[in-house]
Order: sequence, then C-alpha cells, then structure tokens
Amino acid sequence: MDDERRQAIADGRTTLGIELGSTRIKAVLVDEEMRPVASGSHEWENDYVDGRWTYSLDAVEAGLRAAYADLVADTERRHGVRPTTFRAAGVSAMMHGYLPFDADGALLVPFRTWRNTSTGPAAARLSDAFRFNVPLRWSIAHLYQAVLDGEPHVAHVAGITTLAGYVHRRLTGRDVLGVGDASGLFPIDSAPVESAPGEPGRRDYDADMLAAAQDLLGDRVPDLRALLPDVLVAGEDAGSLTAEGAAWLDPTGTLEPGVAFCPPEGDAGTGMVATNAVAPRTGNVSVGTSIFAMVVLERPLGTPHEELDVVTTPAGDAVAMVHCNNGASEIAAWARVFGRFAAAATERTGGTAPEIDDVYATLLDEAAQADPDAGGLLSFNYLAGEPVTGVDDGRPLLLRTPDARFTLGNLVRSEVHGAFATLAIGMDVLHDEHVEVDRMTAHGGLFRTPGTPQRLLAAALRVPVALEETAGEGGAWGIAVLAAYLEHTEQSLADFLSDVVFRGDAVHVAEPQADDVAGFQTYLDRYRAALPVQDVAAAATRTSATTDQGEPTDGAEPRLQAEGATR
Repeated sequence: MDDERRQAIADGRTTLGIELGSTRIKAVLVDEEMRPVASGSHEWENDYVDGRWTYSLDAVEAGLRAAYADLVADTERRHGVRPTTFRAAGVSAMMHGYLPFDADGALLVPFRTWRNTSTGPAAARLSDAFRFNVPLRWSIAHLYQAVLDGEPHVAHVAGITTLAGYVHRRLTGRDVLGVGDASGLFPIDSAPVESAPGEPGRRDYDADMLAAAQDLLGDRVPDLRALLPDVLVAGEDAGSLTAEGAAWLDPTGTLEPGVAFCPPEGDAGTGMVATNAVAPRTGNVSVGTSIFAMVVLERPLGTPHEELDVVTTPAGDAVAMVHCNNGASEIAAWARVFGRFAAAATERTGGTAPEIDDVYATLLDEAAQADPDAGGLLSFNYLAGEPVTGVDDGRPLLLRTPDARFTLGNLVRSEVHGAFATLAIGMDVLHDEHVEVDRMTAHGGLFRTPGTPQRLLAAALRVPVALEETAGEGGAWGIAVLAAYLEHTEQSLADFLSDVVFRGDAVHVAEPQADDVAGFQTYLDRYRAALPVQDVAAAATRTSATTDQGEPTDGAEPRLQAEGATR
C-alpha cells in the first residue's frame, strides 16, 4: 500500500483540497479511494481594524503558502515523495463577506468578513424588496450598505467576490463561484437553467431579485450583474492552475501548472459534502467558533423568515440554513479552566496532567449523568451579537437561581445546552414550516468526544443525529471530494457521495431520548425568558475588547481547530 500511494502521489493521481476557515487554513491530499494521505495547516486570526473584522490579503497569501508547504512536508515525511501535480484540486473558504475590486484587480477596502453585522439597514431593505430574507453577512448586503453610507470606493467597484472566489481567481484566472458559495453573495434561483444533455443542471442568480436590487442601487452601481462572478454547479469545469497561480501557491517552483479545478465553494457546501447531506430531507450541523445547520428542502419555504437563510447545495438545490454567530467557544473556555485546574492539582501531587481530549471526555461524562434540564442552571455562549435571537451585543453568562442544583455535571450540561439553544430556536421555524428531516449529520471538534454531544444535539433538534467516520475530515476534505467529482459527473452528486465516497463507512446514529428532549425543552423555555438579560449585561459592561460585531481575539480555541470545525 505504501508503494502504491507513493507512486500515485508521484504520478499526480491524488486530489488536493484547501479550505480557509476562521482560525485555520487546512490542505488535504486524498487518494483515489477518497482517503486522506497527507495534510498541512496554518493557524491564523482575524484582525479588528477601523471597527470591522478582517483578514488582510497578505495574510491570505502567506497562510495559503504555509498550509501548502506543510502539506508537502507531511507528504514527504509519510511517503518519501514530493508532489508536483494533482489529478484535480479545489478551494473553499468561510462564506459571505465583502471583497470589492477595481478594474485593475486592486482591493478597494479591507475584506469585511462574515462576522461583521453593520449592514442592518441594507439587509432590511433588500429583504423587503426581494420578499426573501437577506442576512446581514451576505455580500449584497455589504455592497448596498456601502451605497447607503456613501462610501467613495463604490464608484470604483468593478467586481465583488468571496474569499474562495478570490483565491480561485489567483490560482486559475477564472472569476467564477460554485453555486453554494454564490448563494451567500446574492440569492440563487434554484430552478435549473437548461444545459446540454449529460451536463449538470445550471443555476444562476435570481433574475427578478437582480432587477429589484438594481432599482435600489440606482446609478451608484449601474450594472450589478456585471460585478458578480459567473455561477457554476458541482462537476463543471472551473479552469485549471496557471503558471502564475502555481508560483503564487508554491514559490519553490515545484508545483506544475495545468491541474483541473472544481468550482470554488463555501464552507457550508463543503460541510454538506463532508457529511453526505446533499439530498432532500438530509441535513448537517457544523459546530465550531460558530454553529450552523443546513437542511436540504423538498419544496420552497412558505414565507421568508429572519431566522433562516436560503442557500444551496454545491449542486444548486435549495437549503434552509440556520446560522448562529456563537458556537462552542464557551465550552472550550471552560475546558481550559478545568484543564488548568487538573494540571495545577497534579503539579502539587507529582502526577501527570491530562491531555485536553481527556479533559473534554471527563467533563462530558459528567454532563451525561446530569439533570436533563441542567438542574436550573442557564448558560449563554454569546461572545458576539446573535441575529437569530435579536441580540446586538452578546455577553457570555452563567445564571442560576438560589435553588438550582449547582454541580459539575449540571454546569457542563448547561454549557452544551447553551451552545445548541440558539440553533434550536432557529430550527423550530423549520418545524413550523413542516419541513421533514430524516437525519442530521454532525461534524466539528466537539464531536471528537463520542456519545454525549451527539445525544444532546439529537434532543435539542428532536431528530436523529448521525456521525459519519469520514465527516471528521472537514471542509478541506469536502472540497477535495468535489474536485474528484469532476471525473464522475455521469452520476448526480448525491449518488456519487452515497455510492462511491461514503460506501461502507460506519455511521453512528443517536436517537432523541424522551427524558433528554423534555429536559432540553424546559431549559430552552428558561433560555428564551432570560434573553433580555443580554441587553442589560452588554449595556453594563461596555469595553474596548468587545464590540457588537464579534468577539475578543484572545487566541484560537484548541478544540475548535479540530477536524471539521472551520469557523
């Protein structure tokens, strides 16, 4: 096997996937059986500059090169060969945000990431005009807000794209987006446009909404459609690596041009692929710095909902997305505290300090035995504002009444419930819309500890929750799979995943348990009732380290950098 893999790498029969997450850029090399054979990564952090969260393009370039170099080094270390080419490649990144370029390709303002929530007036007006929910973080909301604010750069915008679209253009010269990523830039019409026999069904931006947006933008943006990248679905040719792109990614000159690229995608789309959740009535939950759920729809929603984004799968099928700005960071913070306590205690007694995974396992074991409603404790994980619940400026809080049962297990269970509570509020809207879900697949670093997180998520969402063995490989693996799909377009993407990629994989399913469901609902009722406390806490604790748009940059959480936790 080692000789076969070494030869496959030397022959360029492996596939490369790269994903730019919020705390880490990861590169993965997979073989012809979709198994990872090497990986590389680079840690990075967003910056807070002039009131906005951003990453510089210099940091993008340096981070990509570092992650790719780390991948090459890992390949040489494991297999004794340095890759020079690949059968296919793809790039994905955190979705949404705002990257406006002028006619010469210069960035006009620093990249405004998904974390920025300063686009309220624009999102509201667009939503009214479209009769379709436009979230604060979508690219069109950022563009229109810049128009409303009279920002001078608008007059010079020749094109806007996403982070994945920018990197793809640097590598291939093509200004295109995968349909899933494009659906967070501007709404997509999920009805396929006719294509040639045997080719994937095409999707494009919604024509009626383009016209409505153009009316709002007026002369400040004379031709909105001309600013938007072309839309491609999974399996379509998105160009190939140019000589300039190869040198940009690999300054050593070893990487050869000519590698075929799949359409660039967002992290939501690669999460769907990594969890085999692209068919109707399937869905996935990604838990990282943020937490979001995706459900592939059988039919359009009856009415727009502020709690729900409508995006698409990489094949262009409509997806309802519940996106929560705040995820598992508070759980990670408590794990650090208890991990340090364990280390300090063992230092005094001469023992061995536990590894962080052991800390998580111990804490979650306690949560499994705790009261179903967390004993009256209540936890908010709001390091940032939370649009789903209408909280502009969040504060992490632990609340309890005098008669609450304050135990270690209840504390941890409360934190896990708190991480899932806002997601459950958003998912309740889908229940009201009578959207049927057969199964949700979970991924992210929290699920590296089996059992309790999966079981409690099933109770929160009232639906079976599965863990796929391969789902833990995350978005970089997901975009590598989409790159491999370039050679399998005789099948639908859903069939390719089920019949080829996930064939034979073990699946672990947790069914909702009645006591857990009832306990979580009791907890959620208290949670909803206590939401006004957030406004009071924020007003009383204004600091320079926090804003209404994000969280303190106090370093990445080790657990949130685990496989699959891209944000």
